Amino acid sequence: MSTETGAVSVRRVTLAIAAAGICSFTLLYAPQPLLPQLAEQYSLDPGRAALAISVATGALAVAVLPLAVLSEIVGRKPIIVASVLTSALLGLALPLAPTFEVFLAIRVLQGVAIAGFPGVASAYLAERLGTAGVAAAVGAMIAGNTIGGLSGRLSVGWTTDALGWHGALAVVGGIGLVCAVVTTVTLPGLPPRARRPKLGDVGRGLATAVGDRTLLAQYAVALLAMGSFVALYNVAGFRLTGDLGLSPAIASLVFLAYAGGAVASSRAGRLVARLGRVRAASAGLVLTIAGAALTLPDSVPLVAAGFVVLTMGFFTAHSVANGWAAAEAPAAGRGQVGGLYNAFYYLGSSIGGAIGAYVYGHAGWGGLVATVSAWLALGVAAVLTTRLRSRTVRPSEHEQTAERTTEQGTAPEGSDGFGHDRARQQPTAQWQHGRA
Repeated sequence: MSTETGAVSVRRVTLAIAAAGICSFTLLYAPQPLLPQLAEQYSLDPGRAALAISVATGALAVAVLPLAVLSEIVGRKPIIVASVLTSALLGLALPLAPTFEVFLAIRVLQGVAIAGFPGVASAYLAERLGTAGVAAAVGAMIAGNTIGGLSGRLSVGWTTDALGWHGALAVVGGIGLVCAVVTTVTLPGLPPRARRPKLGDVGRGLATAVGDRTLLAQYAVALLAMGSFVALYNVAGFRLTGDLGLSPAIASLVFLAYAGGAVASSRAGRLVARLGRVRAASAGLVLTIAGAALTLPDSVPLVAAGFVVLTMGFFTAHSVANGWAAAEAPAAGRGQVGGLYNAFYYLGSSIGGAIGAYVYGHAGWGGLVATVSAWLALGVAAVLTTRLRSRTVRPSEHEQTAERTTEQGTAPEGSDGFGHDRARQQPTAQWQHGRA
C-alpha cells in the first residue's frame, strides 16, 4: 500500500468511525432532556419516565459482550454497519410510538442495536489500521462519541419548544440516519484472519476477567459512578424546568457541562502520574460528591456550577478506572475485561438512572443527592480495597502519545480517557468509548 493510499484509508476509517459514534450516542441519550415532557404526555412520575433511558442502556449492557463475541465469528464491519443502520431506523420510529409501552419496547431494541458499536469499534480499528494509524482514529472515535452524546441532548432541548417532543426526536433520528449512511458507505472491510478465536478461548478469557480483585473494583466504580452520574442528569430536567422554572431549551444547556468532563478525561493520565491510581480515582469520586452537593440550593448559578464540578469528577474517576482495568487485564482476557467494564458501565446507567428518578419522585432533589453520594462513597471503598496491590504509576510513552491524541479530540461517552490505546494492546480487545 502506498503512503497516499494508506492516508486515504485512514481518513475513510476515521470518518466512518466518528460518524458511527455520533449516530450511536446521539440516539442513546436523546430522550434524556425530554423526560419532563414524556411524564406530562403519558401521566408518569419521574421514575417511570426515566425508563426511557434506563431500558435502552440496560439492553445495551446486556448485549455488548455477546455482540463483541459475535463479531469474532461474523466479522467487525457487519456488526458495526448493522448497529448504526438499525439504531437509526428505530430512532425514526420512536416518535410514532402510540403508547409509552411501545416507546419503551422500541428503546429496548435500540439499546441492543447500539451495543454493536461500542463493543466492536476498537477491535476494528486495531485490525484495520494496526499501531501506525490507530491513535488518530481512536481520537476521532472518542470525539464522535462525545459529540454524539452532547449534540443529541442539545438538539432535542433546542427543538422541543418549536416542534414538540415528537418533532425533536424525529430531528435526532434524521441526524442518526445521515451518520449511519456515512458509516455504511465509507467504512472499509477487514482482511480475512488466519484463525478466529474458538469458544473455549473466549470462556477462558472471561474467567480471568472476573477473577481479579483489582478488576472487580474497577467494575464497581463503573457501575456506581455511572449510576450516580446518569441519575443526576436524568432528573436535571425536572429540577431545572420544575423546581427552578426554566424553559426546556435553557435547561438543556446544563449538558454543556460535558465540556468540563472532556477536559478532565484528557488530564486523567497526568493526575495518575502525580497521585497514583488509588488517589486519582478516589479524588474523582469525591469531587463528584462535592459537585452534587453544590446543586442542593435553589440557585441556577450554583446548580450549573455543581453540574460542571460533578461532571469533571465523574469523567476523572471513570477515565482512571477504565485505564486501570486496561492496564490490569491479563493477556488472555483483555477483550473480555473491556466487555465487562462496558457492561457494568451501562448497567449502572440503567439501574442507577431508574432508581435515582424514583428517589427524586419520593424524596426530592436532596434525597437524590444523598443517595448518589452514598453510591459514590461505596465506589471510593471499592478503590481502597486495591490499595495493597496499587502503586504510583507513570504513563508509558505510548500512554502519553494517546493522551495527546485525546487532548486533540474530546473525552468519551465511555472512552479510555486515561490514555491507553486499547487497540494496540490486543487486536481482539472489545473496548469502547463510553458517558455518558
